[in-house]
Amino acid sequence: MGENIMAKRYNDEFKKKIVNLANNGKKISDIINEYGIARSTVHKWKKDFNNSGSFKAKDNRTDEEKELLKLRKEIKQLKMENDIFKASSADTRTKVAVVKANKEKYSISAMCKVLNISRSSVYYEPKKKSCNTELENLIITIFKNSRNNYGTRKIKNRLDKKGYKVSRRRISKIMKKYGLVSNYTVKQYKVHSPKCNEEKIDNIVDRDFNKKQALDVVVSDLTYVNVNGKWNYICLIIDLFNREFIGCAAGKKKDAELVTKAFYSIKRPIDEINILHTDRGNEFKNKAIDQILSTFDIERSLSKKGCPYDNAVAEAAFKVVKTEFVFNRKFNSFEELEYELFDYVNWYNNHRIHGSLDYLTPVEYRYLMSEKKVA
Repeated sequence: MGENIMAKRYNDEFKKKIVNLANNGKKISDIINEYGIARSTVHKWKKDFNNSGSFKAKDNRTDEEKELLKLRKEIKQLKMENDIFKASSADTRTKVAVVKANKEKYSISAMCKVLNISRSSVYYEPKKKSCNTELENLIITIFKNSRNNYGTRKIKNRLDKKGYKVSRRRISKIMKKYGLVSNYTVKQYKVHSPKCNEEKIDNIVDRDFNKKQALDVVVSDLTYVNVNGKWNYICLIIDLFNREFIGCAAGKKKDAELVTKAFYSIKRPIDEINILHTDRGNEFKNKAIDQILSTFDIERSLSKKGCPYDNAVAEAAFKVVKTEFVFNRKFNSFEELEYELFDYVNWYNNHRIHGSLDYLTPVEYRYLMSEKKVA
């Protein structure tokens, strides 16, 4: 997922998911920070798609509209110059006041150009004094950016990297002061017992979860989510090397089709995967899955019957997903589940730090290890 998200060429499916996130309440500033997309680009995608259902410029403007826009712009420029001409010889404060008074009618940049003032003078506002200290504000920001998931340990790590030496005890006091309660303090869902796959396949991973090569072993599992009062499911495929979610999918049924869909979402080179390890759920027993594994020469490994410890990394990862993404949430539609899952996987891979990775994100860890290998 991370490779596709960080690319500079975006397909229509990616753009649609970003627009869905924006249309359904995700802050534009958060989208910019988490996906590395320019603000103007997000606004353009949103405007084009909401207007025509298409991202192509030719679908959003006719020749007549182009000519009309050109004429309107010229008329608006003349009208603006006429409206603000009297302020052209005034002092800067008066000019700024004129610009602000007319900002709903005209472009701020155009007015500033006519009045010969900088845009920064219009946007500048004296900073208001905060009742919180700088440290408290920083802790609140780190916590909110973690989607209310980080506890004192990870917040301390983020503060250390910013040059703040603060004890976890002090961080805890500040969190209590502002009611910052991590999702991990909330009770978890109970896990349903899946039906068992009786295939005679050995556990060749044998609980060796520390891999030194990317894509050597990937593990997978499924969990359920509430979509408008009904259970839907998500499947994730995880690289043991850096705990990265390399594949993900949502479905209305807990079956092999969902697992297959997750495999097809992988953007990394599938032929470099050596082993797929799962539990014995029947959703992993299917001809389509066997064909994928056979095509890319991927070996199967199954946990022992009734032994969740054999797939401990997947179990731990899904505990995180249930806490941070699923718990206490009801999605209004399947489409909402899909784009919210897409958004969470991007955040998890590219922004969420992991204690087991020396407080790096999965993608940061993969790039760091790749650089060391080359060196």
